[in-house]
Amino acid sequence: MAAQADSPTTPDRPLEAWMEAVESRDARFDGWVTVGVTSTGIYCRPSCPTPVRPMRRNMEFFSTPAAAQTAGFRACKRCTPDAVPGSPEWNRRDDLVARAIRAVDDGVVDRLGVDGLARQLAVSTRHLHRVLVAEVGATPIALARARRARSARLLIETTSMPFSDVAFAAGFESIRQFNDTVRAVFAVSPTQMRGGRSGLEGPEWISVRLPFRKPLLVSHLFGWLGLHAVDGIEEVDGEIYRRSMRLPGGPAIVELTPADDFIHARFRLSALTDLQQAIQRSRRLLDLDADPAVIEARLRESGDLDDLLDRRPGLRSPGEVDGVDAAIRAVIHQQVSVASARGVASRLVRTHGDPLDVPVGAVDRVFPTPEAWAVLNPDALGLPKSRAQTIVTVADAIASGQVDLSPSADRSAARESMMGLKGIGPWTAQIVSMKALSDPDAFTAGDLALRRVAGRLGLPDDVDGLNLHAERWRPWRSYAMHHLWADYLSTTKDS
Repeated sequence: MAAQADSPTTPDRPLEAWMEAVESRDARFDGWVTVGVTSTGIYCRPSCPTPVRPMRRNMEFFSTPAAAQTAGFRACKRCTPDAVPGSPEWNRRDDLVARAIRAVDDGVVDRLGVDGLARQLAVSTRHLHRVLVAEVGATPIALARARRARSARLLIETTSMPFSDVAFAAGFESIRQFNDTVRAVFAVSPTQMRGGRSGLEGPEWISVRLPFRKPLLVSHLFGWLGLHAVDGIEEVDGEIYRRSMRLPGGPAIVELTPADDFIHARFRLSALTDLQQAIQRSRRLLDLDADPAVIEARLRESGDLDDLLDRRPGLRSPGEVDGVDAAIRAVIHQQVSVASARGVASRLVRTHGDPLDVPVGAVDRVFPTPEAWAVLNPDALGLPKSRAQTIVTVADAIASGQVDLSPSADRSAARESMMGLKGIGPWTAQIVSMKALSDPDAFTAGDLALRRVAGRLGLPDDVDGLNLHAERWRPWRSYAMHHLWADYLSTTKDS
């Protein structure tokens, strides 16, 4: 029996469901699948507003725009299919294909080449090529090319940057490659794509829009970021959340401001080539690739979170912009309140963070590198001896590669490596997996706040019982955990 087109769950849904989604212009499927129309040679979102729906015999479906491009289709000018959030599948899954796609989106191919990507994933280049072609219909090079094209379109349409700078920022090796790719993917020249538009930003800042799937509970998301903001590297300034990040080309600052249909992001970069990586880190920080409809439908199946889901539709699971940031802050937060952890982290960042040449607002530092943390004297950190030593141990493990917290990391392997370090228990390992690796299924049954809320809701409030009960929330336990935390925060000023 054909599945109904009412809850996109995986890219391998029956063909009938995808066809129904296109015929009904179902925007919930945008980003989950790309439809190529053989009669026009164009690929679109399922919700494309074109007045004439394609005939079923002319539809072909792809799991990524890169696969559609590889098959010879060009992007629709009407619905701009590359401008929607990507498929949440690549964040949910933790197999080789998903890890490879996350790494490509983070710019690994641009920086290290396909061989470097394969080394990072601990497989041969041939095997990586074979697996990606078999599952998503595109090679690593094709995926990276689609990433560059997406970045180029964004810069052409939203900034006044010279095309030579756009080509460099998007990751192209030459102006000719940039021109040829834009023409091939979008069927227009860069000049035609820009038209009469000009960017509103000067050369110092790049302004872009970050799309998301509705609903998005902005108040809780930005409130969460403000609650945990570390002085020197983060601040909430009115509606703006501002923070620094460390990128391959040097320090950067991002300003994020909510709007009705997107997050307005402004980036000040040390190197233009860092733009796409800065965008991806900002998207992971805000969890913008999530599909709340799918997540909440699954969580409702258990029947024990309905009240929380009704009160906070569109709640996200915020991440971090860097693995070492997430790991060190998680260790600091062990067995202390949010306010106490924030105060300690702020003090350490003020003392050991690298000053920015040009501060913005109260953001005047960048979080220390793992190498910098690893050489600190634990006795000089002003923390309990065991926790100070754990910070140094964790930093050294990240710096040496013993613990991989990059976007391409195997989450289960990363948790296992973390757990092998002295001073790291299940709570810390799960928090790091959730925040550093965007793990949608992390869960910390030992968290005191969770157990208090669980008891109030009539759920098991002991560690073993809550762990067993949370099995029904897979594969979205991180979101269940955030709903429980949000309920806790609504009744207390501090967790």
